[in-house]
Amino acid sequence: MATATDAVHELRGETMGTTWSARFVAPVGVPVRAWQDGVQRCLDDVDAQMSTYKPDSALSRYNAAPAGTWLALPDECFAVIARALQLARDTDGAYDPTVGPLVNLWGFGPEARPEGAPAEEAIAAALARVGWWKPQLNDTARQLFQPGGVYIDLSSIAKGHGVDRVGEWLDEAGAQAWLVEVGGEMKARGAKPDGAPWRVGIERPDGSGAYDHVLALSGHAIATSGDYRRRYAQDGAVRSHHIDPRTGYPVAHAVASVSILAARAIDADPLGTAMTLLGPDEGLAFARERNLAVLFVLHGEHGWETRMSPAFEAALRA
Repeated sequence: MATATDAVHELRGETMGTTWSARFVAPVGVPVRAWQDGVQRCLDDVDAQMSTYKPDSALSRYNAAPAGTWLALPDECFAVIARALQLARDTDGAYDPTVGPLVNLWGFGPEARPEGAPAEEAIAAALARVGWWKPQLNDTARQLFQPGGVYIDLSSIAKGHGVDRVGEWLDEAGAQAWLVEVGGEMKARGAKPDGAPWRVGIERPDGSGAYDHVLALSGHAIATSGDYRRRYAQDGAVRSHHIDPRTGYPVAHAVASVSILAARAIDADPLGTAMTLLGPDEGLAFARERNLAVLFVLHGEHGWETRMSPAFEAALRA
């Protein structure tokens, strides 16, 4: 419990091609530099294991492994891949961490952006390498099987895992409460010294920085996935970074953003991608069946339209 000698301390840094921030409650005068270094180490460890931009990361070594290889992975990396593959199974492949070849082909990975839309032959060739059922997990040995050509991309889940990992480190370091954010994915625990909750806004998906909804976030994570953050215009069309692993093309429906509330950021983060790919009708049906808190913001005929699951409506009223 916070006391009169506690204060909110703020930390900031860079990781995974984006920024991170942390606010935590601890006594006045704590060695903030040591806390800064501790959080940065957590995120550097995640990036070192799960980056597709670092050729020596555990994930890059798996992606480059020859066919027929069983590769031992660090526990964290193995657990994140296992969670991603489980979500792929639950969504019948709408979410698929093996979508990497298509992500790269459309210019949203570590490879150079193409000058034009990929040829149908190139899309078909990349699609042939996609399939969440192709990697096999050996839970006992913490190994992952490379059948040949499989390229896993964890960009839709690694930041969420990083948020959870930082929260665990702050708990171990003695923080009374905290709010952690990595690339827009957030999680909070406890309250500020005056008892006020951590409040977070859901950004309007137009880049204006305006907020339409504000929630008290304690013991939960929130992730927002939007087409306004990573996209580019080419040949008169806007390319979204959400590539449908079932078709090989960027999603083309009216979803502008999806926000997910969950107990863990490792769940909220990829669910945002999954809901975007499923679309509002199928996505909300999926959310209702599983009691998921989901908010869709859609490009409507006359402006923004919102649709939300019953669990999200309840969270707004809390």
